[in-house]
Amino acid sequence: LLDCQVILDLGCSKGSSLHYHPILKSIGVDMFKPYLEENKAKGIYSDYILADFREIEFKEKSVDAVIAIDILEHLTKSEGAELLDKIERWAKKKIILTTPNGYLYQATYDNNPLQEHKSGWHVTELRKLDYSVFGLSGWKRLRGYKGSLKYKPNLLWAIISDLTQKITYYYPRLAFQLYAIKRINDR
Repeated sequence: LLDCQVILDLGCSKGSSLHYHPILKSIGVDMFKPYLEENKAKGIYSDYILADFREIEFKEKSVDAVIAIDILEHLTKSEGAELLDKIERWAKKKIILTTPNGYLYQATYDNNPLQEHKSGWHVTELRKLDYSVFGLSGWKRLRGYKGSLKYKPNLLWAIISDLTQKITYYYPRLAFQLYAIKRINDR
């Protein structure tokens, strides 16, 4: 994000690493008021918007980058596809997103009904949309509910998962989570 001065973070949840980047303007959007208030208390963003990102609109090419970290899976497949179309119109330079590799069951938590997973996304789908896709969080078979390690002792399996990350980054079909970047061409 070093070449970006205006960042839109959709589904900013409980926090972001954006406060570590020298950004002129950052906009945090979430549908769950307690998460947005927590971000506001930390002073992470320049602006905070409580809104449903299925319905929110921004001007075309109004931000340098759109970040959508772990939100696609909370939408139905059609809602997710519509959102990806919208954020491509909003972004001038790039879109960065993460999502579990395929469907991963998740119920609500934090008294937030929006945490439920409704869809799963795959490498081939994102590549068809011109995203470069990489793997995160190591080998998928090592992780379970909410990304927790399936096996004990946790320290050993965390090390093993980290070691598998060296492979799954380049072979995202094997990874627990997908990291996708789309660079927007000047039109």
